[in-house]
Amino acid sequence: MTGDDDWRDDVARMIPALRAFAWSLCRNGSDADDLVQDTLIKAWSNRDKFEPGTNLRAWLFTILRNTYYTQIVRRRREVRDELGEYAGALKTPPTQDWSVAMHAMQDALQHLPAEHREALILVGAAGLSYEEAADICGCAVGTIKSRVNRARARLLKIMDADDPSDVMAHETMVAANRA
Repeated sequence: MTGDDDWRDDVARMIPALRAFAWSLCRNGSDADDLVQDTLIKAWSNRDKFEPGTNLRAWLFTILRNTYYTQIVRRRREVRDELGEYAGALKTPPTQDWSVAMHAMQDALQHLPAEHREALILVGAAGLSYEEAADICGCAVGTIKSRVNRARARLLKIMDADDPSDVMAHETMVAANRA
């Protein structure tokens, strides 16, 4: 017999004790058998690390215990979901609608005249009062109110239109007819 054969026989004699210890930890026969199997695989894979003359039983029990606690830690992060109920309940609201709307808003803002865009951003986005926006822009409060009103109206038209240039062309024609 070779050294591996003797070692294998010594380990095989420990299997009933390993099963009993595994069952005391798991309280489930199939889980205990799996734990013993994992322990034996690890022990065989690391047999070169076992020091002859030391306590084989203690070494195997330590491997079993450490394997058990590693599995416990791993299971805390896992969710048993054989029927897919848990996975089906996990929902994340779609974000692409907001992303598309935000890009459309940014695009529409770029089609506003600079003074209208500035007034709308100061009052609408930054939350400044009309008076504060007028001070920043160096114009009358009524001018800021007018710019914001026109910017909002134009923005609504642009956002409803398929192509922002259609709104611009329409507004240019209306302005030309007024003149």
